[in-house]
Amino acid sequence: MGNIKKIPLRQCVGCGEMKPKKELIRVIKTADDEIIIDVTGKKNGRGAYICYSKECFAKAFKSKGLERSLKYKIPEDIYEKLKEEMDNYAE
Repeated sequence: MGNIKKIPLRQCVGCGEMKPKKELIRVIKTADDEIIIDVTGKKNGRGAYICYSKECFAKAFKSKGLERSLKYKIPEDIYEKLKEEMDNYAE
């Protein structure tokens, strides 16, 4: 009987589905109230996760899912960076 490694699951703020952490983009709010897209998934801060899908992004933007998860108002430039990140992933 070998050790089975557990895959960490996180919930997407757009669609609400539980997915493996590696399949999601992490957005964090640091202690300095700075909003950052965390590609490594290891930076300190309160994190929220979103799928690499434009539909999920649209749902999260419309429902303010990221803002609710991070308990902070998200600037427009962060949404633009997220959109670029998704475009790069799709290519």
